[in-house]
Amino acid sequence: MQYSREVENMICVAKGPKHDPAPIPEEGKWVCAKQITDINGFTHGIGWCAPQQGACKLTLNVKGGVIQEALIETIGCSGMTHSAAMAAEILPHKTILEALNTDLVCDAINTAMRELFLQIVYGRTQSAFSDDGLVIGAGLEDLGKGLRSQVGTMYGTAAKGVRYLEMAEGYVTRLALDKDNQVIGYEFVSLGKMTDFVKKGLTPNEAWEKATGRYGRFGEEQGAVKYIDPRKE
Repeated sequence: MQYSREVENMICVAKGPKHDPAPIPEEGKWVCAKQITDINGFTHGIGWCAPQQGACKLTLNVKGGVIQEALIETIGCSGMTHSAAMAAEILPHKTILEALNTDLVCDAINTAMRELFLQIVYGRTQSAFSDDGLVIGAGLEDLGKGLRSQVGTMYGTAAKGVRYLEMAEGYVTRLALDKDNQVIGYEFVSLGKMTDFVKKGLTPNEAWEKATGRYGRFGEEQGAVKYIDPRKE
């Protein structure tokens, strides 16, 4: 380490009180984090690319400064899904500092990593006050049965009104309209459940029927007078 002549000629002044870093909450403990290995936490964050045509939701589970679990969910950009496949291989085993300084292929995923890094090192994680944090695998709980991301896709025009295309429950097949042509319910197919039923031996038609559900006032006895396919009508 080199010092300038001016510093070398200075008189040494003793340091007074010890100024430790402020403690942050980590998995039910208050920690004065000084090293990457001091960092623990489970959290989520959102990132976006420069043209803002797509977004990424990133979930990380960090133990001892090392990423043990990563869930990458993307929307709006076809290339981002392939980038997510690479990022899911890249992130586990890395320290959060390594991950912050690693090219995660896609701008949106890199931005999400930056946002999560800030949450984690400042003690703003979802597991900040959970004793011992969350188990490895907790990220999958965000996906629910069928292990599919929860997606909402809605479309509307001034001329023709609203169309529900996909809800958290699944792919919307029909909208129920009342006498005033207002949406009062919808029918959906849970594609994750349907795929699981097919894998278990059901025919596609049987799986479709079993994975179909309805929400709201869908029946005629509940006021529905018309049903439309939101993608064609």
